[in-house]
Amino acid sequence: MSKLDGFKDEVVGKVKETEGKLTDDKVREAQGKGQGLVGKAKLKAEELKDDVKAGVDELKEKFDK
Repeated sequence: MSKLDGFKDEVVGKVKETEGKLTDDKVREAQGKGQGLVGKAKLKAEELKDDVKAGVDELKEKFDK
């Protein structure tokens, strides 16, 4: 999983959602919203992973001295 995956899901989800709105296809619209939310969750997970890694690295530096 990467940030790129999250961005891709957000963009594709928005396209599907918009397509659903334009064609009055409630299922497609809901699929798009769902995929967009998955993308946001992936981005948040990556941010959290980066924050945890930074915290661990900081602790390692403190204890290695």
